[in-house]
Amino acid sequence: MIHFANMFRQLDRTTKTNAKVAALADYFRTVPDQDKLWTMALLSHRRPKRTVNSKLLRAWAAEMAGIDPWILEESYHVVGDLAETIALVLPEPEASSEKSLTEWITVVEQLAAYDEDGKRTAVTDAWRVLGTTERYLFNKLITGSFRVGVSQKLMTRALSQATEIDELNLAHRLMGNWTPHTITYDQLINSASATDDSSRPYPFYLAYQLEGEPADLGMPDEWQAEHKWDGIRGQLIVRNGELFVWSRGEELVTDKYPEYAPLAELLPDGTVIDGEILPFAKGKPLSFNILQTRIGRKTVSKKLLKDAPVVLMAYDLLEYEGEDIRSRPMSERRELLEKLLAENDTQGIIQLSPIVRWNNWEELAAERQNAREKHSEGLMLKRRNSEYKQGRKKGDWWKWKVDPLTIDAVMMYAQRGHGRRANLFTDFTFGVWDGDKLVPFTKAYSGLTDKEFNRITAWVRKNTIESFGPVRSVKPFHVFEIGFEGIRESTRHKSGVALRFPRMLRWREDKPVEEANTKVDLLAMLEEYGG
Repeated sequence: MIHFANMFRQLDRTTKTNAKVAALADYFRTVPDQDKLWTMALLSHRRPKRTVNSKLLRAWAAEMAGIDPWILEESYHVVGDLAETIALVLPEPEASSEKSLTEWITVVEQLAAYDEDGKRTAVTDAWRVLGTTERYLFNKLITGSFRVGVSQKLMTRALSQATEIDELNLAHRLMGNWTPHTITYDQLINSASATDDSSRPYPFYLAYQLEGEPADLGMPDEWQAEHKWDGIRGQLIVRNGELFVWSRGEELVTDKYPEYAPLAELLPDGTVIDGEILPFAKGKPLSFNILQTRIGRKTVSKKLLKDAPVVLMAYDLLEYEGEDIRSRPMSERRELLEKLLAENDTQGIIQLSPIVRWNNWEELAAERQNAREKHSEGLMLKRRNSEYKQGRKKGDWWKWKVDPLTIDAVMMYAQRGHGRRANLFTDFTFGVWDGDKLVPFTKAYSGLTDKEFNRITAWVRKNTIESFGPVRSVKPFHVFEIGFEGIRESTRHKSGVALRFPRMLRWREDKPVEEANTKVDLLAMLEEYGG
């Protein structure tokens, strides 16, 4: 654990990418293979499950520190992270430990089988021999909330430096349904082929939001345009007579979409399609709201299959006849995709994402404006000669989304942030007028500059009406423009609506609170865009 903690401290103390890569690469060169494997798992979100609830951890920590529980709670509100708070309030360690990262993770996983007394003994014994950083990391592992500010792309780059294996090859190897319990480091990194596991997907290629004017991209004939469908990005794989469906978050979701099952026989082996899991009926896409009824469900009933049918809206082909074709131009991959779907009847389960026909950027801009009517988020622009890369890259793929829906709302509640923003109010609840009363309808926490967060924090402290732990109610004074991607009816919210991806677009200091929007305005937007 000492080596892992030292590496973590190095990562935490710098914002420079090259320094983070160097620290990780050095770590991968020095620690045992099993620790390398667990580190890769943790940094790619394959962390152990929660084994102890936070209420018990709070009680044990307060007792061990010799403080009243309320002091720990107040400290938590200031620090903003429970694992860090506990690590800071505990007394100095009584001894030290030479256990490796792997050994400590074994301790964490074994906690699941203990009763409350056994858990308490194991956790407090660990706290007595771990330093502050080690305690913090141990606490994160216990609570199942371990996260480090390192992207999988950065980790892959560091691993490539340490192993001298091609980064693209490594990225592919790290995809899929592996855990340190099911594979060894050597099997994962040094296997003869990255496709030894027939279920393994390819790393997704992601686009940036378009910067500047589309005309700056050059001639229209260099680009392919299609709609940015509002579903769940997915990768469909048929290998060895088996079907696998992966979400962009590297979750195997095959069982959640039984509609795709026939494709194991309808598509030839060695086929990998990139597309969108999309609600679809009567020849056209449906609102994302319909798909949401299936998200998070462990079982899919016949009624749900009927009410929320899905297809795969296919827009790219990554593997054809068992060959990785990602390096071929976009135009060629598109031709092969069309050929594949023309030669194999998928019974409507796969739909080919239509290419937008356009002659100039003005025509394409008009198509973008109509995107919401087609339940699309806007347009995707892909350079016709582009390879299928990995991760988020600039230059060849751009998303040109429609402008967000907006509404002017009144700030009603403010909540302190977490971590480095624990001393600032960063999370806000907003309301609209219903007669002479404000009705809360959404929360938002992004969109302001650091300077604006400092200003609004100072105002909140001076204008608090009531406090509820980290939350404060404030007098209605400030108006903010709230942007969001969609709106749907919701019985769980007082306002009767729920917003998709709400965020603060700007602070409307020019607008008096009386001129904020109303519940009637909100319901009118629901009627028009709720689909």
